[in-house]
Amino acid sequence: MTPLELAQQLKAKFGELVSEPTEFRGEVTVKLGDAERIAEVCEFARKTLGFDFLLDVSSIDNYGEDPRWTIVYELYGLGHYCHLRLKVEVAEEKSELPTVSTIWRTADWHEREIYDMMGIRFRGHPDLRRILMWEGYPYFPLRKDFPLAGKATELPDVAFTKPAPLEGGPFVTVAGGKDAIEREPRVRTVES
Repeated sequence: MTPLELAQQLKAKFGELVSEPTEFRGEVTVKLGDAERIAEVCEFARKTLGFDFLLDVSSIDNYGEDPRWTIVYELYGLGHYCHLRLKVEVAEEKSELPTVSTIWRTADWHEREIYDMMGIRFRGHPDLRRILMWEGYPYFPLRKDFPLAGKATELPDVAFTKPAPLEGGPFVTVAGGKDAIEREPRVRTVES
């Protein structure tokens, strides 16, 4: 079986819900038309098509477009050595979709990271709480509307007694600098 043949089986099972598979540089991608059915499609991909390993779940912020979010699932089959990418779009006003952590336990931390960094919720997740930022942190720092320079804030009794160090960016790398110190990412002013 090839990844394209497996993607076509997915398309045959779910019809209009799944887009025609696209192949680019040997990687096959399908898009789902309804985020609410992602768990159903993933369960079929695991149980019937043999995608028994969830490599990654990531999110893309399409700021300024509708739908705003794209969630990307990277699947792999250890038995047939095939890779398949599933994409689903989520509108900003909804910002929620079903969890797949009941299908692949590895989704647990991936979904928590997406929630923590982007603010997208996963309904039915067993432990949806922040994984990188502290509880009570008011922002989602990987959203494109989060300023590169950060946001000044006071969060008493959470992590710091002084203003939290959220500002000071953007951190810029000088391409082709004369040495490693110059190439190191740091806050740059007009003079530097």
